[in-house]
Amino acid sequence: MSTVLETEEHKALRAAVAALGTRYGRDYMTTVVREGSHPHELWTDAAKLGYLGVNLPEEYGGGGCGMAELSIVLEELGAAGCPLLMMVVSPAICGTVIARFGTGSQKRQWLPGLADGSLTMAFGITEPDAGSNSHRITTTARRESGGGWILTGRKVFVSGVDIADATLVVGRTEDARTGTLKPCLFIVPREAPGFGRSQIDMELHAPEKQFELTLDDVRLPADALVGDEDAGLLQLFAGLNPERIMTAAFGIGMGRYALGKAVEYARTRQVWKAPIGAHQAIAHPLAIAHIELELARLMMQKAARLYDEGDDVGAGEAANMAKYAAGEACVKAVDQAVHTLGGNGLTREYGLASLITAARVARIAPVSREMILNYVSHQSLGLPKSY
Repeated sequence: MSTVLETEEHKALRAAVAALGTRYGRDYMTTVVREGSHPHELWTDAAKLGYLGVNLPEEYGGGGCGMAELSIVLEELGAAGCPLLMMVVSPAICGTVIARFGTGSQKRQWLPGLADGSLTMAFGITEPDAGSNSHRITTTARRESGGGWILTGRKVFVSGVDIADATLVVGRTEDARTGTLKPCLFIVPREAPGFGRSQIDMELHAPEKQFELTLDDVRLPADALVGDEDAGLLQLFAGLNPERIMTAAFGIGMGRYALGKAVEYARTRQVWKAPIGAHQAIAHPLAIAHIELELARLMMQKAARLYDEGDDVGAGEAANMAKYAAGEACVKAVDQAVHTLGGNGLTREYGLASLITAARVARIAPVSREMILNYVSHQSLGLPKSY
């Protein structure tokens, strides 16, 4: 799949990543999941080829490009059946936030490793009692007399903490002037005293594990704070917009993989006189799935371009729309692929059944489709809030 909106460099990147993904494929990823391991080999190879850090600054070992290029990498790996979910978190969210707002020391410490894959960072924002309401985040940070911080709170559904060298945690600090709490971002090393984790038992077949985190008076140095203490939401959304763009890439890639399997089956499966793909009842739903995936990709490309151009407001709207469209298209493509194969769609041999659960992730995380509809109705249409 290609598009006239892409440059020759983008097309070349897409082809090169697709070749890497094909060398690994779905069988590799299912083996990794079955063994309870992580896709270290694919991660390392992608890093060596410069794909993981393609969005990070060249002066720190990155590719000097942006979300347009990083989203291509994740989409093509997904289309080959071996997406790297930690790309959403480590280079896209954490790398972007540190590159834009981190101190010189933070950039030197983290960006080269995030770019070459030798360092990984997780991202913790969701809390048990806050859900999508970021204003109810209760993880708090208070200053110590020596200038450091003490972080206390809980987080849930944090991906990859077991392999991450640190977690970028969203906490809240108290405004000394108004007494109100404002969001801030802190780098918490994996082995920090008081920083605990427990794995959440998920009905999700993925190498990336989900964790609940506890921060029990975690003491951090003054330079654990990323950016300006008063910038808050600006810095937070600098990471959340890339997260939505990359989640869209994740969903589009998965949908393309499922659709490809269904089309291949429909071309060759023959019950009567012609392959089943000749029947409109099979062909038309697959055609619709293809159209919806292409439309979602166009919105993802728009969001990535706006973000890379520095239009955070425009990118916010487009990134939410892209994530919504990709989630819907992914779920429909996977469902139609399974339906096309009939009973074979639920066998381990064809490898589509596990995508039924995985596809829902694109609808649910990192923000639900309903919250995106709230965003669009309020921000784009100017309708009043109900909450």
